[in-house]
Amino acid sequence: MTRYADIPKPIRSGIVVVNPDTGTPQRIIVLQFNPDTLERSVSPQSAGDSSDAGAGGAGSGDKNEALRLKGPAQETWKFTAEIDATDQFEIAAPDGIHPQLATLEMLVQPTTAQLRAAMRLSQKGSIEISPIEMPLTLFTWGSKRVMPVRLTELSVNESAFDVNLNPIRASLSIGMKILTVSDLPAGHRGADLYMAHLAQKERLAAAARGGSLGALGLSGIGAGTTGIPSGRG
Repeated sequence: MTRYADIPKPIRSGIVVVNPDTGTPQRIIVLQFNPDTLERSVSPQSAGDSSDAGAGGAGSGDKNEALRLKGPAQETWKFTAEIDATDQFEIAAPDGIHPQLATLEMLVQPTTAQLRAAMRLSQKGSIEISPIEMPLTLFTWGSKRVMPVRLTELSVNESAFDVNLNPIRASLSIGMKILTVSDLPAGHRGADLYMAHLAQKERLAAAARGGSLGALGLSGIGAGTTGIPSGRG
C-alpha cells in the first residue's frame, strides 16, 4: 500500500535577495509552481571576430584571437511562472496575489527611501548622484544551480480577479541575466557565488561520459592524420 507521506516533496525554484555585505538573506521568494520549461541562451565572449566573410572568404578577425575568450560566457534565462491564489485555499488572501506580484516587482524598483535620499542630494546641489544599487539577487533551480542574476524582463498577465478587483491568478514571463565576474567588481559576494556556480558546471562536465572517435567515424586526430574522408567518390 502506498503511503503518501513517503513521497518526497518536489524542490521549489525561487529567488533569494541577499545583503551583498553580510551575505544574509533579506527575502526568499519561492515560486508556487516550478516552470514547465526553461529557455537558456549562452553566448561566448570571443576575443576576436572570426566570422567568415562568405563562402570561401577570409575571416575578418585576428587569427591569433580565434580561440581566445575575453571572459565568461553571457547567459540569459527565460521562463513563465504561475501564481494562483485559488490553489491555496488554506492561506488567507484578502489582497489576492498583490503581495506576491509586488514582491517580484520590487526586484526591479528602488525603494521610496532610496528615491527620497537621491532627491535630497539633488536638492542640495550634488553634481553627481550615483545610480541606486539594488540588493544581490540569486536565482535557485535546485542545489546545482544557484547563481547571481539581474532581472531583465518581468511581464505580468493577470487573468482572474476577486470581487474587489484584486488579481487572484497571473502568468509571469521572467527574463534574467546571469551576473559573472565580468559584471561585478572584484571582491563582490556575487562574484564569489558566480565562481561557485561555474565550479559546479566544471564538476558536472567532468562527470559526463566521454565518447570515442570510432563513434564519429574517425580513426584518429592529430599527428597529421584525421581519418576524415576526403569527399571524393
